[in-house]
Amino acid sequence: LHIPAILLHDGSKDRTYSIMKEYSRNMEAFEPLTKPNGGHGATVLYGYHYAIREGADYIFQTDSDGQTLPEEFEDFWRNREHYDMVIGYRKGRHDGRSRVFVTKVLRAVIWLCFSIRVKDANTPYRLIKGETLQRYIDLIPPDFNLANVLVSVIFVKTGCKVKWLPITFQARQGGKNSMNGKKIVKFGISAVRDFRKINQEVNSYCEK
Repeated sequence: LHIPAILLHDGSKDRTYSIMKEYSRNMEAFEPLTKPNGGHGATVLYGYHYAIREGADYIFQTDSDGQTLPEEFEDFWRNREHYDMVIGYRKGRHDGRSRVFVTKVLRAVIWLCFSIRVKDANTPYRLIKGETLQRYIDLIPPDFNLANVLVSVIFVKTGCKVKWLPITFQARQGGKNSMNGKKIVKFGISAVRDFRKINQEVNSYCEK
C-alpha cells in the first residue's frame, strides 16, 4: 500500500520549505511541494489537482495548524470504500466563538444559495474518492477561496454518498490566523455572488 504524504508550501517567507526538503531526504513517501502564495482555497485546489494527475484513488486533506488529530483518521479509512467522501464535523470546538458563528452563517448561506443542508462544509479533515473528485473539480473556479466548501456542497448537491464523522477540533497549535472581521465580511459578500452562479452550473451539470 503506497500512501504518499504531500505537504503544500504556500509561499511563506520562513524556512518551512527548506526544512520540509531536509526531512524528505530520509522519508520516501513524504513529498513537499511549493507554490506562489495564493491563499487556502487555491492551495487546496492545487493539491487536489496534483493528486488527481498522479492517479490517487483516495485523497485525504487536512490543515497544518495542529487543530485536528491524526489518530482519528482510522475511522475515515475504514469507511472509504462505501462513500464518495468521508468528512469530519467539528464537535466540541476550541477555536473560538467567532469561528463557530462563521460556520453557522455559512450553513445558512449554503441553504439560501443551494437549497441544501450541509453539516459542516469547511471542515479541513476529509477523505475523498479520487475518481469522484475528478468528476466535479472543474466546477470549482481556479483560486476560489472557499474551495473545500464547494467540494462539500457539490458532493451533497449531486447526490454523492457522504459520511459525516465527529472529530476533535483543538485551538490552533501553530501558524497565525489571517482572517479578521473585515475579511470575513468581504469574503461573505463575494461568496454569495459566486455561490449563486456556481449553483446554476451545478444544476446544469445535474440535468445532463
